[in-house]
Amino acid sequence: MIETTSAAPAALPLKSRGEGGGRARTRSAGWTGALPLLVFAGLAFGVPAAALLGGAFTAGGAPSTANLAESLRGAYLTAMLSSVKLSAVVAVAGAVLGTFLAQAVVTSRLRALREAVLTASGVLANFGGVPLAFAWIATLGNSGVLTTRLGLGDLGWNLYSFWGLVLVYLYFSVPLMVLVIVPALDGLRPQWREAAQNNGATTWQFWRHVGIPVLTPSLLGGVVLLFGGAFAAYATAAAMVGTVVPLVTLQIADALAGNVLIGHENVALALSLDMIVVAGLVMAVYLPLQRRSARWLR
Repeated sequence: MIETTSAAPAALPLKSRGEGGGRARTRSAGWTGALPLLVFAGLAFGVPAAALLGGAFTAGGAPSTANLAESLRGAYLTAMLSSVKLSAVVAVAGAVLGTFLAQAVVTSRLRALREAVLTASGVLANFGGVPLAFAWIATLGNSGVLTTRLGLGDLGWNLYSFWGLVLVYLYFSVPLMVLVIVPALDGLRPQWREAAQNNGATTWQFWRHVGIPVLTPSLLGGVVLLFGGAFAAYATAAAMVGTVVPLVTLQIADALAGNVLIGHENVALALSLDMIVVAGLVMAVYLPLQRRSARWLR
């Protein structure tokens, strides 16, 4: 028994070394498998980001912050503020409408309706760009089908305006909000509502003290996501409103193409850097909220 007891500790380090070596080889193999993805990410994102930073901080062939300063004044600042305003309106309106639609789908007893709405939302959330603009122009433009038949032009309707662009952006923002908020609504357990009812709480009191606090991170996360989507949209606005509604994405395209002023390519890069900063702030708000809401969905 003495020999058996003394031999056991000597075997443990060998086993431990074997397990440690196995884990090290597994980690090494994992990094090797991820190497193509890292190389692709470095080429696809790292090279353009480096070129953007280099151009934004270069003026007249020398390092300078003049481009950044110019991107934050005059017409460029107006376009930036207009983009932020448009994105904020679309985000709030899309979140409200999408949440009510998602709640109607979740509480519906028709499974086919739920699947149809979610499938349509998945398609419509990715329907944008020039095809979306042409669809709205054919429907509600100055010579659109509904505009002429309903006489909307006589009532002052104008699709090529700030609120017309808001309406078009809501077309893909509301379905996106439905996709984001449905899992959170499914996470509201029926036992919570039953417990509230057993304690005499009304429907409003349940939503005020239980439902809305639980859903708040997901709601705010959806608002942030819609804001980012509207803020970065370009093709739809370019095909619809042109220069009628000043937007930072349109200003970047004009500066790169030299439509207004020649030699402002680096100002366009500075505007892009401003958008990256705004997007970074949006993601800095979104990610903690998403992690917090995920705890309620487990």
